[in-house]
Amino acid sequence: MKLKETPNYDGPALEQAAECLKVLAHPARIRIVQLLLRGRYTVGELAEDCGIPSNVASEHLRLMQRCGFFVSEREGRSVYYSVAEPHLNKIMDCIEGRFFQS
Repeated sequence: MKLKETPNYDGPALEQAAECLKVLAHPARIRIVQLLLRGRYTVGELAEDCGIPSNVASEHLRLMQRCGFFVSEREGRSVYYSVAEPHLNKIMDCIEGRFFQS
């Protein structure tokens, strides 16, 4: 049986994809993504919704921002996070379709 032709991605691209998917693999991070796909929020707002301390939410955001998922913008004394990766919506559609349908 012959395998269907697929693009032959190099090792570094596959490693980066795997690393970023691992970063998403946490309940609080999935919730943060859900929230940020619907608007921009501060660390405190995200932490409160997720039921986690602000310093833990900051660490989650830092990891996801390092993968290019989010950007931050300072407004006065507040820092707001928003989605930077346009494909995050498609990833969340897959997750929600598989795990959150009643």
